[in-house]
Amino acid sequence: MTLLAFARGPAMQVATLVLIVGMFWRLSGILLLRRRVAHAAARNPFAVRLLGGAVTIVTRTIPRRTFWPRVGAGVALSYVFHIGLFIVLFGGAPHILVIYELFGVSWPDLPKGVVVVASGITLAALILLLVRRVTHPVLKMLSTPDDYISWVIVFLPVATGILLSGETIAGYGTLLALHILSIEALMIWLPFGKLMHVTLVFAGRFMLGHNFSRKGAAT
Repeated sequence: MTLLAFARGPAMQVATLVLIVGMFWRLSGILLLRRRVAHAAARNPFAVRLLGGAVTIVTRTIPRRTFWPRVGAGVALSYVFHIGLFIVLFGGAPHILVIYELFGVSWPDLPKGVVVVASGITLAALILLLVRRVTHPVLKMLSTPDDYISWVIVFLPVATGILLSGETIAGYGTLLALHILSIEALMIWLPFGKLMHVTLVFAGRFMLGHNFSRKGAAT
């Protein structure tokens, strides 16, 4: 069995199984957490609370102006990284083809040059975020092994994707296998590390806004 056949076959099956079981386990644990009973009557009707949750999803995407001098650089780098990654994932022709094979939907792809530039910017932003983490005294103190493992897990698919687009250090089959394996590593790690925020961030913001609206407080 070749490395590519292993990546496309057994490794993909294991990664998919771990992802599904891990996501079910993590989400079940969150849903089964004991919650405080709200004894006070809600100050806003249900529709207003839903609106408050939806608004908070938007308002919490940008820090308050007071905090920008301290967190502005990190937030800007984070947005550059996430936007670049979005362009690569949903603009690259190979990724669109995979989505079509899985879900039956597709859209026009971006020019390869645009995707390559976006990949380079994404990788640069990712590296700068790591530099900021290890040099910023507070971030360095708060960082855990999870942060660095998650960084590596995200770095590898981006880096191998760039190498694959140019077929630089190895043949196409080998680079494609390494790229797929790096994605499978991300699938396995996602439910158990901080990368889980990809599925929780908007739900968390919604619940924050909903709860504040229930109390009649502004977010």
